Amino acid sequence: MILLLDTSTPICKISLIDGDDRFNDEWEAARNLAKSLLGYIELNLKKHNKTWQDISAIGVFEGPGSFTGLRIGLTVLNTIADSQGIPIVGGRGDNWQDKVLTKLQSGQNDKIIMPFYDSEAHITAPRK
Repeated sequence: MILLLDTSTPICKISLIDGDDRFNDEWEAARNLAKSLLGYIELNLKKHNKTWQDISAIGVFEGPGSFTGLRIGLTVLNTIADSQGIPIVGGRGDNWQDKVLTKLQSGQNDKIIMPFYDSEAHITAPRK
């Protein structure tokens, strides 16, 4: 089963692809992404009688998008891919899912995905 995830906006998008079956879901993560992302993925796996071990590959939207959302999502997925020893690939653009599926089908493995922001991060200075 292939896991696809986009955390670039407050609306987190997940797809699970198992052969010809495809399941898509969205979740308004907003400021709860860091503490709830793993639970959200696990909930979607359980809905389809799957476990973490059923994930054979990961495709991820690498940006541009929310600085924090991309960091959190990519950190979680890079960690899952490394700990499970499965391939992970990233993609950009409107058809990113097609791009990552093509990369995975050709046997590619980026091993680690870095966020693509398309501009410098806007970090505010501390007030104190």
